[in-house]
Amino acid sequence: MSTESRVTVAKTHKLYLNGAFPRSESGRSYPVRDTGGRLLAHAALASRKDVRDAVAAARGALPRWSGATAYNRGQVLYRVAEVLEGRREQAADEVVAAEGVSRREATAVVDATVDRWVWYAGWTDKVATVLGSVNPVAGPYECTSTPVPTGVVGVLAPQGSSLLGLTSVLAPVLAVGATAVVVASEERPLPAVVLGEVLATSDVPAGVANLLTGRTAELAPWLASHAEVAALDLVGAPGDTAVDLERAAADSVMRVLPRPTAEPDFTEPPGIGRLRAYCEITTVWHPVGT
Repeated sequence: MSTESRVTVAKTHKLYLNGAFPRSESGRSYPVRDTGGRLLAHAALASRKDVRDAVAAARGALPRWSGATAYNRGQVLYRVAEVLEGRREQAADEVVAAEGVSRREATAVVDATVDRWVWYAGWTDKVATVLGSVNPVAGPYECTSTPVPTGVVGVLAPQGSSLLGLTSVLAPVLAVGATAVVVASEERPLPAVVLGEVLATSDVPAGVANLLTGRTAELAPWLASHAEVAALDLVGAPGDTAVDLERAAADSVMRVLPRPTAEPDFTEPPGIGRLRAYCEITTVWHPVGT
């Protein structure tokens, strides 16, 4: 049979939830197109139930992940970088299609993404030293302040930078020992699908990172109003919903990273702002014996 007569079979990608790849609870999907309008694939259209399941998975994984040693978390994040390096060509293909950049630019994005995972892997065992302190007190006491992970973090991923930006907002959550529920770029979800496959084949425990695809405006309110979500990153929130999401998050006194006026340049050094944002500081007083 001539290959010219074959019908193109577009993939229908699934969610990455609790270490597995389920279909959306609703069974819905939506078409994903490249910058020229060509159909690339279909992505799962996540629902409110999928958000609840993802938060439950992240909450269940929190004790094990936050209780792991910082050194072990660093090893796991470094393994993510290793696996992504092995899928460099596939990831570059998806970035080319999603972002409409040249092959050379896409390869540079993937390389920067691998480097970003390595960078955060190196921070895992340094966060306590940099953000913690031994506090001077008057009296026979020792007083120390130590950062601890804030809990489950909801992340609305950047809409433009579909791989490097996604990594830049997800990796710091994992580095400090928190767990994540991420809503991927709505129009450019396929690089997130590749990252989900990388996470699944690395050493990241099930439930630590959960990636949902779908309509950001539809899913974001359920994250913002969920009582088990401790922090919310609005970097990829639609501009007309950001204020409403902040109000919804206030009901549970959720920590919120506001939506920036423009998407950040994720090629710039990330600093430690997000590492700091996902930590709570616990202070302990201890009497000193004489």
